[in-house]
Amino acid sequence: EVQLQAFGGGLVQAGGYLSVPCAASGFTFDDYAIGWFRQAPGKEREGISCISSSDDSTYITDSVKGRFTTSRDNAKNAVYLQMNSLKPEDTAVYYCAADSEYYCSGYMDDWGQGTQVTVSS
Repeated sequence: EVQLQAFGGGLVQAGGYLSVPCAASGFTFDDYAIGWFRQAPGKEREGISCISSSDDSTYITDSVKGRFTTSRDNAKNAVYLQMNSLKPEDTAVYYCAADSEYYCSGYMDDWGQGTQVTVSS
């Protein structure tokens, strides 16, 4: 059974930072690209990053470029979203998802449980 779990969210002040891990199991992790998404109350889900299976290609959406980075450790079946210079508008539930392609195709096959990130002003 494919399982993905983002965790480590919380409350942080504007300008602060947070690193959110995603733990994965139940599939061949290093065959999958992994994406990060977020959804704020009343808003559509937004794709914010994606990292290829072998960590040789990453995508970061413009709204967080320069502040957020993503990395992975295939030995640990984990992906990380490092968020710096956080803003109140970054408040959302953050999700990780698995793409069965080596490179990010934009289509996610499996979704994990999200973690709430709240940025106070």
